[in-house]
Amino acid sequence: MFSKWSDYLALIRFDKPIGTLLVLWPTLWALWIASSGSPQFLHWMIFVVGCFLMRSAGCAINDFADRDFDKHVTRTKNRPLTAGRIRPVEALIVAGVLALLAFILIWPLNLYTKLLSIPALAVAIIYPFTKRFFSIPQAILGIAFSFGIPMAFAAVTDEIPAYAWILVIANIAWAIAYDTAYAMVDREDDLKLGIKTSAITFGQRDVTVICLCYGIAIASFALLGWHLQFPIIFWCFLAMATLLSVYYYRLIKDRQPDQCFWAFKRNNWFGMSLFLAIAFSY
Repeated sequence: MFSKWSDYLALIRFDKPIGTLLVLWPTLWALWIASSGSPQFLHWMIFVVGCFLMRSAGCAINDFADRDFDKHVTRTKNRPLTAGRIRPVEALIVAGVLALLAFILIWPLNLYTKLLSIPALAVAIIYPFTKRFFSIPQAILGIAFSFGIPMAFAAVTDEIPAYAWILVIANIAWAIAYDTAYAMVDREDDLKLGIKTSAITFGQRDVTVICLCYGIAIASFALLGWHLQFPIIFWCFLAMATLLSVYYYRLIKDRQPDQCFWAFKRNNWFGMSLFLAIAFSY
């Protein structure tokens, strides 16, 4: 029984919190702005736990969708589902239970937020399958990871202001950047399997496009800071995020898989810097 629970925890990447953090930071950006820097504890708790639940459900769905591919990829061949320690139906049950818990969690929130959770779940389900037909599935991941932004504004203010979409654009660009670096790790295996990823689509322009995406994210935040008239501290942390993007470039420029993976894992710092830029502005 203990071994089975260990496999379930491995299925949802419980020991790899980077995915949850990459969903959480954009949600906190929005939550802090929507509440003018003073979010209610209930809202904070719901969105933090909700990000963990939905990211975990997404991992289970992803492994279900990729179970026949993962066995041929060095990095993923020992995942519990593809290794046969968990059956496909078990992965679907885990994903369903986690998604249900996430919906129960947002029950105290308004109707607008509940309605937004429906397309959020739909995109989370669709994303793993887009690797079969869409050239840049990382963009779909960015959309999935961005739903916390409009949901946070809806929960706090019962509306989504126009400038909230600047955050969405920034987050989609950021997601394409870090997940392309992640895809660069498995590029050779993915080419053999016929899987579509941005790392394959961009080809020799992969590093250039990643830098461009970081530039879009930073420029979007600069526009947001100007629009909301944030103080100098905002620009200091934005400068820190810019320096981090330079650091990530230095890691990925030679396309070494271990360095690309390290860059992906350290993108948490980028999201945190942007959150601090917002939080200290209030």
